[in-house]
Amino acid sequence: MKFIADSMLGRLARWLRLLGHDVVYHIHLEDSLLLRIAREEERALLTRDTRLVQVRGLKNFLLLRDNNPFVQLKEVIEEFGLSPFDKSCGMSIPISGGRCSICNTALEDVSKEQAKAGVPKYVFDTAAPFRRCPECKKFYWKGTHQQRFAKKLREIL
Repeated sequence: MKFIADSMLGRLARWLRLLGHDVVYHIHLEDSLLLRIAREEERALLTRDTRLVQVRGLKNFLLLRDNNPFVQLKEVIEEFGLSPFDKSCGMSIPISGGRCSICNTALEDVSKEQAKAGVPKYVFDTAAPFRRCPECKKFYWKGTHQQRFAKKLREIL
């Protein structure tokens, strides 16, 4: 699912990206541009701004009232019928979801050798598979952070 998040929802945008959703987010995006992108790219608008949802013709949006990003995430998951868990393994899908949490670019698979210079030695020795953002070059792998995220998701859902 494709979303666009207003400037108050940076942490929510990051969590949704980790679940594999395409989320446009820029902290300094003006409301008029935010609305234009939402319409032109058919993205659901996620906002905490009550004025934004009053714009005529805006159809696909969710007004979030809570400050807690995990409460917000729960609301988005429920409202849009998202599935945060991979049915085959019961884990959340950040590594297989395929989006960079920083820049929203689709991740690419990389070999263990390609990851060697970009990850800590312990991670290189103990983790696989690896993925990388072709835009900002950040590496991703299955680790304890993914297990903690999955546990937190189970708690809130």
